[in-house]
Amino acid sequence: MNNILLLASKSKSRRSLLAQASIPYVLLDQEADETECDWAMPLQKLVESITVHKMAQIVMPKVKEGQEFFVLTADTLTQSSQLEILGKPASRAHAIEMINALRKGIARVGTAFCLDKKIFKYNEWQIVDRKLVFVESTCDFKVPELWIDRYLEHSYALQCSGSMAMDGYGAQFLHNLTGSYTTILGLPLCELRNSLEQLGFY
Repeated sequence: MNNILLLASKSKSRRSLLAQASIPYVLLDQEADETECDWAMPLQKLVESITVHKMAQIVMPKVKEGQEFFVLTADTLTQSSQLEILGKPASRAHAIEMINALRKGIARVGTAFCLDKKIFKYNEWQIVDRKLVFVESTCDFKVPELWIDRYLEHSYALQCSGSMAMDGYGAQFLHNLTGSYTTILGLPLCELRNSLEQLGFY
């Protein structure tokens, strides 16, 4: 396998998942403003739109005519049992609000990824093929009030959708899960592998 995935993501979880799956990658800059998307949309449509928006904002490398690359963006959002869509917390206080909301019931987590096969042709980047995939899972993730400070100190909850960091230290607060574990971590690996295979990455 000679191809390298260009990853436009700041997520530590996504980088870790790609490394565990032995998928070589190089990081790209991406400064998309997620607030420009319509947050009134249903969960799936919103996550997909953010992912595509990120793809439109990436800074591609300067290469020779005819070179091809595989480029990946992704986004994860959490929906509480009260149907509130939760992104990353804006502050510690906001994170605590999200953690308390998650204790009220089962959370729905949706991750979308946009995988482009791009070619540099006629002095511009063109899309050869695109896979836009959405996967969702549900989970019961409850951090008791007395444990919140410790949880925030020992996990990266402040960087996670819904403040729900369930790998590493946070794993002890996961009561049950239905669906794909890697989807909740931020990148559904089974679906990504299938998409990479279909686009000729391997």
